[in-house]
Amino acid sequence: MEKSSLLSRVLKSVFFRSAGGRAYRTAKNSRSILKLVQDALQKSGGLSGANAGIRAQLSLLTRLLKAYASGEYREIPWKTLLRMLAVLIYFVSPIDFIPDLLPVIGLTDDIALLMWLFSSVKDDLEKFAQWESRKDIIPIG
Repeated sequence: MEKSSLLSRVLKSVFFRSAGGRAYRTAKNSRSILKLVQDALQKSGGLSGANAGIRAQLSLLTRLLKAYASGEYREIPWKTLLRMLAVLIYFVSPIDFIPDLLPVIGLTDDIALLMWLFSSVKDDLEKFAQWESRKDIIPIG
């Protein structure tokens, strides 16, 4: 299945629509965000090899969400936050468009969705990475 066709089908699926509804509730609760981040990091441990770049981007995304949940970083549009949370909710769910339990192809939909997310929120992730690199700098003077 072509990646764009798969992505289109995933975005229209009942599974992703359900994740979108849950994202709204999750966004209002810092503990829920942190639990989702923990679950996503645990699942991402299985990403390696060709998916190492996705794992690195996922690490940046989870740091952003942790900083958001703690109130440390809020420079993110609400719509972008909901999109990030919806994709992570979908990602951590074992039952989705292509169930994760299926060998070889089980993560295909998750990977396509993560790649779409990273592309669509690239500017927000870069802005956070810049903020993150500056926040530990102690001004002299």
